[in-house]
Amino acid sequence: MSTNVRDSQLAEEFQVLQSEADDFAAIFNGARAEIGHVIVGQERVIEETLTAIFCGGNVLLEGVPGLGKTELVKALSRVLDLDFRRIQFTPDLMPADIIGTRIMTTNAAGQYEFEFRPGPIFTQLLLADEINRATPKTQSALLETMQEG
Repeated sequence: MSTNVRDSQLAEEFQVLQSEADDFAAIFNGARAEIGHVIVGQERVIEETLTAIFCGGNVLLEGVPGLGKTELVKALSRVLDLDFRRIQFTPDLMPADIIGTRIMTTNAAGQYEFEFRPGPIFTQLLLADEINRATPKTQSALLETMQEG
Protein backbone atom coordinates (compact mmCIF):
# COMPACT_ATOMS: atom_id res chain seq x y z
CA MET A 1 0.00 0.00 0.00
CA SER A 2 1.45 3.35 -0.94
CA THR A 3 2.12 6.12 1.52
CA ASN A 4 -0.38 8.47 -0.15
CA VAL A 5 -3.23 5.96 0.18
CA ARG A 6 -2.36 5.29 3.83
CA ASP A 7 -2.18 9.03 4.58
CA SER A 8 -5.53 9.52 2.87
CA GLN A 9 -7.15 6.76 4.96
CA LEU A 10 -5.70 8.19 8.16
CA ALA A 11 -6.99 11.64 7.25
CA GLU A 12 -10.48 10.23 6.66
CA GLU A 13 -10.42 8.36 9.97
CA PHE A 14 -9.27 11.51 11.73
CA GLN A 15 -12.13 13.50 10.19
CA VAL A 16 -14.67 10.90 11.38
CA LEU A 17 -13.21 10.91 14.89
CA GLN A 18 -13.13 14.71 14.94
CA SER A 19 -16.78 14.83 13.86
CA GLU A 20 -17.80 12.36 16.59
CA ALA A 21 -15.84 14.34 19.20
CA ASP A 22 -17.51 17.57 18.10
CA ASP A 23 -20.96 15.92 18.29
CA PHE A 24 -20.22 14.63 21.80
CA ALA A 25 -18.95 18.03 22.93
CA ALA A 26 -22.14 19.65 21.67
CA ILE A 27 -24.29 17.14 23.57
CA PHE A 28 -22.21 17.49 26.73
CA ASN A 29 -22.21 21.29 26.64
CA GLY A 30 -25.94 21.37 25.89
CA ALA A 31 -26.70 19.10 28.84
CA ARG A 32 -24.44 21.14 31.10
CA ALA A 33 -26.18 24.37 30.07
CA GLU A 34 -29.68 22.90 30.57
CA ILE A 35 -28.81 21.62 34.04
CA GLY A 36 -27.16 24.96 34.79
CA HIS A 37 -30.56 26.63 34.38
CA VAL A 38 -31.85 24.55 37.30
CA ILE A 39 -28.74 24.28 39.48
CA VAL A 40 -27.12 27.71 39.70
CA GLY A 41 -23.56 28.24 40.89
CA GLN A 42 -22.49 24.60 40.90
CA GLU A 43 -20.78 24.39 37.51
CA ARG A 44 -17.95 22.16 38.72
CA VAL A 45 -20.33 19.68 40.37
CA ILE A 46 -22.49 19.57 37.23
CA GLU A 47 -19.50 18.99 34.95
CA GLU A 48 -17.97 16.29 37.16
CA THR A 49 -21.32 14.52 37.56
CA LEU A 50 -21.94 14.56 33.80
CA THR A 51 -18.41 13.29 33.18
CA ALA A 52 -18.94 10.38 35.58
CA ILE A 53 -22.28 9.49 33.99
CA PHE A 54 -20.90 9.59 30.43
CA CYS A 55 -17.98 7.43 31.57
CA GLY A 56 -20.36 4.88 33.09
CA GLY A 57 -19.34 5.55 36.68
CA ASN A 58 -21.04 6.27 39.97
CA VAL A 59 -21.19 9.58 41.82
CA LEU A 60 -21.19 10.24 45.56
CA LEU A 61 -22.78 13.60 46.35
CA GLU A 62 -22.13 14.73 49.90
CA GLY A 63 -23.27 17.88 51.60
CA VAL A 64 -25.59 19.47 54.08
CA PRO A 65 -29.33 19.52 53.33
CA GLY A 66 -30.49 22.18 50.91
CA LEU A 67 -27.58 22.22 48.45
CA GLY A 68 -29.68 20.79 45.61
CA LYS A 69 -28.31 17.25 45.40
CA THR A 70 -31.73 15.72 44.74
CA GLU A 71 -32.63 18.52 42.34
CA LEU A 72 -29.37 17.91 40.44
CA VAL A 73 -30.20 14.23 39.96
CA LYS A 74 -33.77 15.06 38.88
CA ALA A 75 -32.44 17.61 36.37
CA LEU A 76 -29.95 15.04 35.03
CA SER A 77 -32.72 12.53 34.48
CA ARG A 78 -34.90 15.07 32.65
CA VAL A 79 -32.12 16.48 30.47
CA LEU A 80 -30.61 13.09 29.57
CA ASP A 81 -34.03 11.40 29.35
CA LEU A 82 -33.08 8.69 31.84
CA ASP A 83 -35.36 6.61 34.04
CA PHE A 84 -34.97 7.92 37.61
CA ARG A 85 -35.75 6.42 40.99
CA ARG A 86 -34.97 7.35 44.56
CA ILE A 87 -34.46 5.10 47.57
CA GLN A 88 -34.63 6.51 51.09
CA PHE A 89 -32.40 4.27 53.18
CA THR A 90 -33.63 3.47 56.68
CA PRO A 91 -32.52 0.98 59.35
CA ASP A 92 -35.42 -1.37 58.52
CA LEU A 93 -34.73 -1.47 54.75
CA MET A 94 -33.84 -4.99 53.61
CA PRO A 95 -31.68 -5.98 50.61
CA ALA A 96 -34.74 -7.46 48.88
CA ASP A 97 -36.46 -4.06 49.19
CA ILE A 98 -33.91 -2.53 46.82
CA ILE A 99 -32.93 -5.49 44.63
CA GLY A 100 -36.32 -7.12 44.28
CA THR A 101 -37.73 -10.49 45.15
CA ARG A 102 -39.43 -13.57 43.76
CA ILE A 103 -43.12 -13.95 44.52
CA MET A 104 -45.41 -16.89 43.95
CA THR A 105 -48.10 -16.29 41.33
CA THR A 106 -50.44 -18.42 39.31
CA ASN A 107 -50.26 -18.62 35.56
CA ALA A 108 -53.16 -18.88 33.09
CA ALA A 109 -53.33 -22.66 33.59
CA GLY A 110 -53.71 -22.24 37.35
CA GLN A 111 -50.23 -23.53 38.12
CA TYR A 112 -48.06 -21.87 40.72
CA GLU A 113 -44.80 -20.29 39.59
CA PHE A 114 -42.26 -17.84 40.90
CA GLU A 115 -42.08 -14.44 39.26
CA PHE A 116 -39.26 -11.96 39.82
CA ARG A 117 -40.41 -8.46 40.77
CA PRO A 118 -37.48 -6.09 40.28
CA GLY A 119 -36.77 -3.51 42.95
CA PRO A 120 -36.06 0.19 42.46
CA ILE A 121 -32.39 -0.49 41.75
CA PHE A 122 -33.37 -1.54 38.22
CA THR A 123 -33.24 1.94 36.74
CA GLN A 124 -30.88 4.09 34.71
CA LEU A 125 -30.37 6.76 37.37
CA LEU A 126 -30.71 5.97 41.07
CA LEU A 127 -30.56 8.37 43.99
CA ALA A 128 -29.67 6.40 47.11
CA ASP A 129 -30.40 8.82 49.92
CA GLU A 130 -28.74 8.48 53.34
CA ILE A 131 -27.10 5.10 52.74
CA ASN A 132 -25.29 5.40 56.07
CA ARG A 133 -28.61 4.66 57.86
CA ALA A 134 -29.01 1.23 56.26
CA THR A 135 -27.80 -2.05 57.72
CA PRO A 136 -24.45 -3.42 56.51
CA LYS A 137 -26.24 -6.16 54.50
CA THR A 138 -28.37 -3.60 52.67
CA GLN A 139 -25.36 -1.36 52.01
CA SER A 140 -23.50 -4.39 50.71
CA ALA A 141 -26.38 -5.23 48.35
CA LEU A 142 -26.30 -1.68 46.99
CA LEU A 143 -22.52 -1.70 46.53
CA GLU A 144 -22.66 -5.10 44.84
CA THR A 145 -25.23 -3.93 42.32
CA MET A 146 -23.21 -0.78 41.68
CA GLN A 147 -20.17 -2.93 40.96
CA GLU A 148 -22.13 -5.16 38.60
CA GLY A 149 -23.64 -2.17 36.81
